[in-house]
Amino acid sequence: MENKELKERFIDETTGIEYILQGDYYIPNITIPKARRTGIIGKYGRLKLNYMKKYQIPEYTEMLLDNELKSYLLDIEDECREKFEFLIKQMAEKENITEELKANNQMEWVQKMNNIKNRAEEIILNETIYMKN
Repeated sequence: MENKELKERFIDETTGIEYILQGDYYIPNITIPKARRTGIIGKYGRLKLNYMKKYQIPEYTEMLLDNELKSYLLDIEDECREKFEFLIKQMAEKENITEELKANNQMEWVQKMNNIKNRAEEIILNETIYMKN
């Protein structure tokens, strides 16, 4: 019998997968690539995640398997926060809600700003969170 030395590593030409010798067996050297973005998923990202799990199962599964889900949710979070701030500023200017009103009548200012925040939130939820990709 011929005593053949096994290589410690080799790459399968057909698949391009690298194999590493572990004892008498070759194990594929497969790793999950790191997400392109890291961070904490906030309110809007979690809302989108829950929506995708219920109503966009194929897209959710594909992004999860491709390791793109977290990056996507972080992008959604950033987009929603920027849009929220922009809408509040734009609506407050249009409705003439100023620092002067805040100084003279705080309760009225708070009521109007809360109304604007609620409308901005509704716009974001309908246009970004609860819509198809």
